[in-house]
Amino acid sequence: MQAEATIVDFPDSAAREAAEEFRAVTAAAGGDRFAFEGLYRNHVGRIHGLCLRLTGHRETAEDCVQETFVSAWRGLARFEARSAFSTWLHRIAVNTVASRRRGLAQALETSVDGDAGEFDRHANEDTPPIDLEASIAALPQATRHVLVLVGLYGFSHQEAADALGIAVGTSKAQFHRARHMLAARLGLALEST
Repeated sequence: MQAEATIVDFPDSAAREAAEEFRAVTAAAGGDRFAFEGLYRNHVGRIHGLCLRLTGHRETAEDCVQETFVSAWRGLARFEARSAFSTWLHRIAVNTVASRRRGLAQALETSVDGDAGEFDRHANEDTPPIDLEASIAALPQATRHVLVLVGLYGFSHQEAADALGIAVGTSKAQFHRARHMLAARLGLALEST
């Protein structure tokens, strides 16, 4: 009978954490900066990881993290809690990265002597990546984004498509392509899917 006393009820702790986060979000939406600071501390690591994987560049990722939380602070009053706060933050981060990329593409198109080569972080394709993070970073941008969202962060293809502004079928195709490219880079064989 003592074993029953040591069982931890995880759903209650998860519900408690969700209720605490909801209170923090509500307080932050009302202007409580300390509540928002707590939300920041709880989520900054995951948002940084997402931005780093999407951009493949540490400084750009740090800028995107900062922009994500500034946008979240400004838009907190519009958060309707139809999804988890973390899901809402992830969408802001994805939109921030996409917006930054569109700005970079426009700058390259309008540049008189724009050299896109300076933005190519994968100039030496003869050297295979030695780890998973490097292999993910070396994937083509669109493919990498779907892989990160669906494969690493657990987004559905519909959520990834919405966040990236693509069709669900495109998300599925890019994910399939990413899996095969990643397997090839890592020297792995995939079962037929």
